[in-house]
Amino acid sequence: MAMATSRLEKKLLHYTGKAISDYNMIQRGDRVMLCLSGGKDSFTLLTLLNKLRIRSRNKFELFSYTLDQSQPGWDDSGLREWLAAQKIPHFIETRDTYSIVIDKVQEGKNYCSMCSRLRRGNIYRYAGDNGFNKIALGHHRDDLIESTLMSMLYSGEIRSMPPKLLTDSKRHIVIRPMAFCQEKDIAAYAEEQQYPIIPCNLCGSQKNMTRAKVKQLISDLAADNPKVPSNILNSLGNVQLTQMLDSRHQDFINLESQMIRGNNGDSNDTDAAPQQQVG
Repeated sequence: MAMATSRLEKKLLHYTGKAISDYNMIQRGDRVMLCLSGGKDSFTLLTLLNKLRIRSRNKFELFSYTLDQSQPGWDDSGLREWLAAQKIPHFIETRDTYSIVIDKVQEGKNYCSMCSRLRRGNIYRYAGDNGFNKIALGHHRDDLIESTLMSMLYSGEIRSMPPKLLTDSKRHIVIRPMAFCQEKDIAAYAEEQQYPIIPCNLCGSQKNMTRAKVKQLISDLAADNPKVPSNILNSLGNVQLTQMLDSRHQDFINLESQMIRGNNGDSNDTDAAPQQQVG
């Protein structure tokens, strides 16, 4: 069992290190605040980043921040014991955003959007007040893929979760070091590590969530073609702007002015297609 765990950890460390390197997420002297929610993803990322920090001989500082949103059933005793055992600097802050969400969101509607906004605001505030220049989140490859389809299907936009993001205020840089890691590997690793998981009793109990539907759609497609998830992820880094409909990136009105005039019979157009009669 130890060998299997070691191989899985090695795989996750490889893909986490690759994402950090590819997107230059962490530089020497960075003060990284990791948002530990109590779920499998953030526990795993904290473990991986701490190992990478040690390997780098403390190239960067790592700090764990947990926001207790006063949700029913919240019990962070196991989390506190685990952090103390790992000797990771940390802070657990209590802010009652739960009451705000319950009060503002209509019964039967999804709580996630408002809950996330309130949580994000507190995270940015604490990071700014305490001088952390990088904020690390535990989103993984599946999150990025699902967010892409959700935006297309339900928002009419092509967007996702970038691995490295400068916030609108330009005061924080958000990083997602597990952008290349698969959720199934993270789940298996979390089970092997026996993390003291804190369940989400707010949105976790809501049924028929949009993300769950999209997750199932991707799973169904992958059953026929296993490359579907990786193809969606790769497409985010392989955007062909000239093949899109966005006039902000293509001057369709004046496109004729860019034509090369001549009639030498040669064509290097890659999008050429057989001519069809119109009408």
